[in-house]
Amino acid sequence: MSAHLYPLLTERRLVEPIWGGQRLAAWLGLPEPRPARLGETWQIFDSNPVLNGPLAGRTLAELAREHGAGLVGTRSVAQYGADLPLLAKFIDAADRLSIQVHPDDAYAHTREAHTGFHGKTEAWYILDAAPGADVTYGLARPSDRDTFAAAVGEERLEELMQRLPVAPGDVIFVPAGTLHAINAGIVLFEIQQKSDLTYRVYDYGRRDAKTGQPRELHLEKALDVSDFGPAPAGKIAPLPLEPDGRRDLLVACPSFALERWRLDRPRHLATDPGSFEILTLTDGAAGVAWPEGELELRRGDSLLLPADLGAWSVGPGGAAVALRAYVPDLGVLAAEARAAGHAEARVAEVIRA
Repeated sequence: MSAHLYPLLTERRLVEPIWGGQRLAAWLGLPEPRPARLGETWQIFDSNPVLNGPLAGRTLAELAREHGAGLVGTRSVAQYGADLPLLAKFIDAADRLSIQVHPDDAYAHTREAHTGFHGKTEAWYILDAAPGADVTYGLARPSDRDTFAAAVGEERLEELMQRLPVAPGDVIFVPAGTLHAINAGIVLFEIQQKSDLTYRVYDYGRRDAKTGQPRELHLEKALDVSDFGPAPAGKIAPLPLEPDGRRDLLVACPSFALERWRLDRPRHLATDPGSFEILTLTDGAAGVAWPEGELELRRGDSLLLPADLGAWSVGPGGAAVALRAYVPDLGVLAAEARAAGHAEARVAEVIRA
């Protein structure tokens, strides 16, 4: 293990969009005065500064450049170089988000190279949902560029979109190119590629609170990257990798894997040199220990575990639930799922190669 790397807590970024609410701030226990419209907290992001230990004040981006695979892992370096390629966040949608779409890596790295962002494939884990809450997800029927553009111009885009009801515990996979929107009454955890490339297609006529002007749309770019075919299967049923729900694989793709851990007993683990890990507590409290130190996590905390950390352990303070994200080896993960007794078709539902 590098003498300079250890589990890293970072200062979360608070984002206050027009559709944000007040539930997330209360759920996180943020001090008063709280933001009136807290829509997102960027828990782990490359520009977040470290809060704990001797690296406090350094950003994750600086540490990734300095330590390379020691921080982000060999698989991550092979894909993206010395860069932290994931963003973990919480979202509180008090109002519906715009209907939008994100580009893939090829488009982001060419047409949007100046931003430094990757494409944006993402996945949502629903933490809370009001009765009747849903998300807008893909097209209800196949379309084409011209038909879609005409529907936007005539303000009847919603007629083309598919709606998916959601409830706490649901997992929704949103590959790049999928038209989508998180609708009102939902609080969720999102794991995504490191990107803020969002092409807004339709915004219900809303106006910017500061300027009073209609919010900007990005229709031409959206038309370039949107998938106009049948919507992919959005909801994914968890794939148990250990008995009694102690470890479930929620979704995996080349960019990330997301697991849910039910922490009812201590776990003694070791990091994989291929990838860093992001551990986010969504319920309860837990202590994390490694040979040189320990720290306490409470609900809403996210922790980055460097790839070369080695041995570490997590022990709950009572029942706790954590989400674990990392850059996977899909072949190894699929083999583990098969060894747990899952049929090939079921493995393919969860592991999207």
